Amino acid sequence: MKEVPYEVKHWNWGAFMFNITWGLGNKTYLPLLTLIPIFNIVWIFVVGAKGNEWAWKNGDYEDVKTFLKVQETWNRAGIWQIILAVIGVLIYIVALALMVAAFNPSQTY
Repeated sequence: MKEVPYEVKHWNWGAFMFNITWGLGNKTYLPLLTLIPIFNIVWIFVVGAKGNEWAWKNGDYEDVKTFLKVQETWNRAGIWQIILAVIGVLIYIVALALMVAAFNPSQTY
């Protein structure tokens, strides 16, 4: 089994947000456990924390620099996905509040 370099041991936003796709793309199949309901709430955090280590052990990377360059792409995509998800939730909350206000005639302002 390959030893995991220190530089590889850090959080991976791509593994966190795209757990199943990321796992399949990195020959790492433990992220498939996120398909288990309720358990997946905890497991996505495990995947984010341990994903790089699993990918390093299962991948055919020649050096750490190449590995980190590949994972940086996943990280960037994961961060953008989080930003878009937060924006979507905020839009949903505002729209819901506006609908409740529009259909509740008893409120006077």
